[in-house]
Amino acid sequence: MTLRPDSTLSLVSPSISERQQVAPLKLGIMASGNGSNFDVVAQAIQDGQLNAQIQVLIYNNPSAKAAVKAANRGVEAVLLNHRNYQSREEFDEKIVQTLRHYDVDWVILAGWMRLLTSVFINAFPERIINIHPSLLPSFKGIHAVEQALASGVKITGCTAHIACLEMDSGPILIQAAVPVLPDDTAETLHARIQIQEHRILPLAIALAAYSSKVTLSLT
Repeated sequence: MTLRPDSTLSLVSPSISERQQVAPLKLGIMASGNGSNFDVVAQAIQDGQLNAQIQVLIYNNPSAKAAVKAANRGVEAVLLNHRNYQSREEFDEKIVQTLRHYDVDWVILAGWMRLLTSVFINAFPERIINIHPSLLPSFKGIHAVEQALASGVKITGCTAHIACLEMDSGPILIQAAVPVLPDDTAETLHARIQIQEHRILPLAIALAAYSSKVTLSLT
């Protein structure tokens, strides 16, 4: 079977069609790598699909390409290198201070490769959204795509959820299912999953923050 890269054999649940004219949501985005999910959220905002604004990007890896993407879009980026802090709690306290400085309402973990402590979770209770490349609760943690391939599952995907203290847990907002093809490698499967991540993350932000006055007009 040959599929286009966007994989028409996918299922997103739930679907959303509500629209409401309200004030923009103030987002703080956190990323450790390439920043592709940051870019997707920023593009959804630019296209008028998501009524929000990105207050700041926080990144912990000095070489993260996410910082370049933020600069290209005129979004302020702040480097907080976890290696410069003596504990996870001290690091998270600095992140919280930075997010509050930028008047952030919701925190989006867009490829953030650090575990959260209670310092962070308690500062933004039920207002932290994570995107993970599996159909949670299956395949938590790193190497989720490799875990899926090793297990022999025929369907995997991605999940956007409200983050809690337990890794890759918390209320599920939206999921997209992606078939595992017989000739898939970790790279090919991850590429198709990532396309669905890009599809559902703006939807998840709107779904989670609907009561916080986010406008969604995605089609």
